[in-house]
Amino acid sequence: MSNLRLKTLLGAGCFSLGLIGSVHAGGLERGGYDIDLLFDPAQVTGEVTGTYVMPQRDLKNVKDINPDLFTGGGDLNAPGFSSSARDTESYWVPSVGIKAGMGPVDCLIDYGQPIGAYSNPGANWAGANGNIVTKVKSEAVGGTCSYKMDLGKGQFRFIGGVFHEDVSGFKEQFVSPLPVLLGIGTGIGRLDLEGDGWGWRAGVAYEIPDIALRASLVYNSAVKLDNLSGTLDLTEVPLPGNPLLGVVTDVSGSAQVPDSLELKLQSGVAPGWLAFGSIKWVNWSVLQSIPFCPTGSPSCSTTSPYRATSLDLLYRDGWTVSGGIGHKFNDQWSGAAALTWDRGTSTGLSAQTDTWTVSGGVAYTPTQNIEVRLGGALGVLTSGSIHPVVGDDGVTYGTDYTADFGNDLVSAISTSLKVKW
Repeated sequence: MSNLRLKTLLGAGCFSLGLIGSVHAGGLERGGYDIDLLFDPAQVTGEVTGTYVMPQRDLKNVKDINPDLFTGGGDLNAPGFSSSARDTESYWVPSVGIKAGMGPVDCLIDYGQPIGAYSNPGANWAGANGNIVTKVKSEAVGGTCSYKMDLGKGQFRFIGGVFHEDVSGFKEQFVSPLPVLLGIGTGIGRLDLEGDGWGWRAGVAYEIPDIALRASLVYNSAVKLDNLSGTLDLTEVPLPGNPLLGVVTDVSGSAQVPDSLELKLQSGVAPGWLAFGSIKWVNWSVLQSIPFCPTGSPSCSTTSPYRATSLDLLYRDGWTVSGGIGHKFNDQWSGAAALTWDRGTSTGLSAQTDTWTVSGGVAYTPTQNIEVRLGGALGVLTSGSIHPVVGDDGVTYGTDYTADFGNDLVSAISTSLKVKW
């Protein structure tokens, strides 16, 4: 393998290993949108990656602040309900891509899970009237191409593509204790949702392979989920006074997967050494309170009389900054280490505060056609509290419970296999 090829391989490997540090970013971030495989110098390249993330966010001093028998889910500060809970669950983030190049054109087809969430504190804690279990998942398939031309000592690329994203999820929470007291139900309600939409991306990049230099700027559009629909199941709350109680109601609403902009930089700094970094902005603040109304309602908003329920997020924009160093030990082995800071997106309704993560890994290339990577990460989820918040619309959200949390740990392991033809 030529020296040029090794430099480019090292650069791509460092970026991929550095991504492990941001897999538990704020908002609903999971795998995000990663098109680094597009830059692989081989004519045809396929890659499969799997990352397992293990966040350990623990809530404590939880207090039910709406202990009303009829509207607040009862007094969950009573004996039998814990004042602490594990708020997070571990999860997988898979991705698959295949890239082909012909002359100045390179194209990538990829599959990933850009967003997601999994919170499962259970039904026996003081915040069950706000959350028992919440799970969101997504699947995206995209196609991205680039056209490169000579410019100065390197090559300039124009990048463009489209992707289709499916989003689904559910949430359960305690609605009322009366069905339990009367022996006619569990008092738990469930909201199921799904929707899909199209997005596009555009960007530019500049590379000087002789010094493993690459700079790229890529924008991913928002994915509008105007067809977000599902059911509100309150069959376990068969009480009089509200036509939604005791039945399953078809509901609909709208939301969007936020747009993002990411700048990535890398360059050789000494023989066998490479520095890299990235800055990413995600427009999570577009997700505030997402109302859902019975399907066919003439209007639907947070203050609409037709509002059946809502997902209250009140996020702020997310920023992720990462930097690291990579080293090629020999023709078969290279490694990388990175430090990542992610600004928390919570404004008080969730436990998504700032995260600091150290990540690293190794890449093994037994032949010029095969590369295996193994990486890991260890991070700190910083402390904070959950409390009521007044939104931009003047409405107070998060009136179910309050909680505190300290500095908690998050860890991850990742492996990938890349094959070149």
